[in-house]
Amino acid sequence: MKTSQRLLCWIGAASLAGALSVFANQLVVKGQVAPLFSGEDQDGGHWKLADHIGKSVVFLYFYPKDDTAGCTAEACGLRDNMSELNRQGVEVVGVSFDDKDSHKDFIFKYGLDFPLLADTNGMIADAYGARKDDLKMDRRVSFVIGLDGRVLRVTDSPSPAEHIRGLADAMAALHGKASH
Repeated sequence: MKTSQRLLCWIGAASLAGALSVFANQLVVKGQVAPLFSGEDQDGGHWKLADHIGKSVVFLYFYPKDDTAGCTAEACGLRDNMSELNRQGVEVVGVSFDDKDSHKDFIFKYGLDFPLLADTNGMIADAYGARKDDLKMDRRVSFVIGLDGRVLRVTDSPSPAEHIRGLADAMAALHGKASH
């Protein structure tokens, strides 16, 4: 009897874990409360979303790989707009499966001035639905998270320029202005 109860308990737990993993990789949508997370940046420091809620708008972007053409274009586009983003109270943070040493090299090579989080186990990617299929790689997706912790905009596109435009549109809407 105990063996069959344990087996049923194990099957139930395995089913629940499977169901949760399906929901864990669902893309976060506009209006949803952004899942809280923390991660290690390029310098080994800890970055927590909770520390920024209520203080700044957060532009959280996931990207496939450091130092590749599209990822470099996106990161440099953000870098080039950083003074305006800072003026608008936007905090930028990038996330990929790359480790902190790869991020550090990427930041140094291109003079990036925002943190990159090393999500080597994919926990942040899975919380936001950003994992590319079952690979150890993110797809290009970004989230604008408002002061209240809710997602204001989701951009799910392979085009780096679309993410920068999406951020500009979200900030224009937030400030009641038409974007360019």
